[in-house]
Amino acid sequence: MAEENINQTTSDADEIRYKERKRILFFGLPWTFTRYTITDELLTVNEGLFTVQENDCYMYKIQDVKMMATLMERIFGLGTIVCYTGDVTNPELKLIHVKHAKEIKSYLLKASEAARIKRRTLHTQDIGADLAETEY
Repeated sequence: MAEENINQTTSDADEIRYKERKRILFFGLPWTFTRYTITDELLTVNEGLFTVQENDCYMYKIQDVKMMATLMERIFGLGTIVCYTGDVTNPELKLIHVKHAKEIKSYLLKASEAARIKRRTLHTQDIGADLAETEY
């Protein structure tokens, strides 16, 4: 019965694109209680065993994505993805020690841009144009 409710609330736009777990660095085994779920609209981070914390970020709020891989992560086929967001609760969302990091990073960049276009949201950065005018 619970599966029916899940299927009813999940629309085609919320189809899960990636589902990963934070892995321990030793052999890249998923023995942690942190789960990452990526859909077309949301990036969700679920953490904890006894006290569970769920953090959601809309795709259109993701402004930039960076991937890092230490030597140990590369040996075990892992990577860490940092998403810079306009979100108040967590301006940096980290997907730590995940497999397929390059593929996920690429998807996040494309999906965030598509979500901004869909919502007609424009993100601009202040590059100090007002300072350049006063110096002349």
